[in-house]
Amino acid sequence: MAVTAEALRELHRIHRQLADLHERLERGPRQVKARQVNVSKLTMAQSTAHDTVLQTRMAADQKQLELKANDGRIVDWKAKLNGCSSNKEYQTLLEQIAAAEMAGSVLADEILETLERIDQLEVAAGQAEELLKSGQQELLKCRDSVVQETQIASRDIERLEIELAKAESNLPADLKGDYQRVIHSKGAEGMAEVEEQVCLGCGQQITLNMQNNLMLNKLVFCHSCGCLLYLVES
Repeated sequence: MAVTAEALRELHRIHRQLADLHERLERGPRQVKARQVNVSKLTMAQSTAHDTVLQTRMAADQKQLELKANDGRIVDWKAKLNGCSSNKEYQTLLEQIAAAEMAGSVLADEILETLERIDQLEVAAGQAEELLKSGQQELLKCRDSVVQETQIASRDIERLEIELAKAESNLPADLKGDYQRVIHSKGAEGMAEVEEQVCLGCGQQITLNMQNNLMLNKLVFCHSCGCLLYLVES
C-alpha cells in the first residue's frame, strides 16, 4: 500500500475545491429563497398599509356624511324655531340644536384628526412601497447573480471532476477501496494533513509508528477522527 503524500495532497485539494463549489451551488437557491420570503413580507406590509389608508379614508368620508346630516338637522330645527306654538316646544328645539352643535363640533374634531392620520398613513404607505420596490430589485439582482455563479461553478465542477478521475486513476488498486470508503463517508473532510506529528483534522497527536508509515508512503488513518492522513508539504 504505497501512495505518495503529493498524490494525496492533490486529491485533497480537488475534493476541497469541489466541496466549496457544491456549497456555492446550494447557497445560491437559499439566497434567492431568502429574498423571495423578504419580498413576500414586504408585499404584505405594503398591501396592509394601502388597505389601512383606504379604510381610514372611508371612515373620514363616513364622518363627513354624518357631519353634513347633523348640520342639515340643525338648519331644519332653527327654521322651526319661529313656528313654535309653545315655550316648551321652543326650549326643546334649542336643546336639540345645542346637542347637535356639540355633536357636530366633536365630529369636526374627529374628522380633522382622521385627515391628519391619513396624511401619516400615506407617508407610511409610500415608504412601504419604496421598500417593496427595493426588495424586488434585490431579488432580481440576486437571481441574475446566482445564475451567473451557477454557470461558472458548474464549469469548474466539470473540470475538477475530470482532474479528480485522473488523479484517482493513479492510486494503487489495493488502496482505492479504503480511499473511496472514507471519501464516500466524509467527503473532503475525510482527509487531513499531518504536521509535527499532529493530525490537523482533529488536533490529536499521532503515534511515532504512524508518522514513520507516512514517511514510507503507506496508507494511514487517524485513530481519533478516521481521516486519511498525509504529510504536510515541506
